[in-house]
Amino acid sequence: MAFWDKLRESSQTMQTQLMAKKNDLKSGAFRDASMAMCALVAAADGSVDPSERQRTAALIASNEVLQNFPAEDLQRRFNGYVDKLTADFAFGKVGVLQDIGKAKKKPAEARAVIQIGIIIGGADGNFDDNEKAVVREACHAVGLPPAEFEL
Repeated sequence: MAFWDKLRESSQTMQTQLMAKKNDLKSGAFRDASMAMCALVAAADGSVDPSERQRTAALIASNEVLQNFPAEDLQRRFNGYVDKLTADFAFGKVGVLQDIGKAKKKPAEARAVIQIGIIIGGADGNFDDNEKAVVREACHAVGLPPAEFEL
């Protein structure tokens, strides 16, 4: 199976798993960790161009699991995290990973945050090494082994 097909199939499977848990994913910690994860993946290469910001924002708005939260609130939080990361990536990443780590207390939320990161990373058909690296770091922040997600 081609890598692109495997990635697309994996993303679809993860989205199905997230939908099954949708009613359990309503906490503020999950909301914040998810937006932090989306921003971290978008900024994985150290910058976020306007088209990448727009594409990620559209993915957030269309994700059914994230529709548990007001779209404007998600957008504001996502933009805040992106701003932190683009101002100083290394320093911003420390704070963003701390917010991702808040999902650690609930394993279902922690897994969902990682799955969202993988879905966002693979949305353009290219889950690149920088994106994989930040998702691996997020796995450590929530106490999950990266190997569970084939990272």
